[in-house]
Amino acid sequence: MTEAEITEAIRALEDRRYRAMTDADVATLEELLSDDLVYGHSDASRDTKKSYLDKVAGGYFDYGPLSHPEAGIVVHGDVAVVTGDMVGEVRILGQTRVLNSSALAVWAREDGRWVLLAFQPTKYPG
Repeated sequence: MTEAEITEAIRALEDRRYRAMTDADVATLEELLSDDLVYGHSDASRDTKKSYLDKVAGGYFDYGPLSHPEAGIVVHGDVAVVTGDMVGEVRILGQTRVLNSSALAVWAREDGRWVLLAFQPTKYPG
């Protein structure tokens, strides 16, 4: 694959991941997330793949519509780094939280397929 083809593939995977989050589609997330996932949150907490999927499946995270404007994708061998934003809402334990964050997603090629290895949003001030 060329770098342009990888960039398009990663962009499609990001779209699929965000759609799976809003749909609480644990099966799709299971497929897209690395077993070694480090999933950071804007409150500085972190989840593993298992703990994140358990929270999505159990309704702990109830995502509303999310947008994820992309600033750029850098491909470096078997790693792709996506920078951009994450904007929307999530209900956590019955409380709605507005998401307005800068976001960094790291995708890695494992066994011939791309999986999300790490994610970290950072809240914008104000």
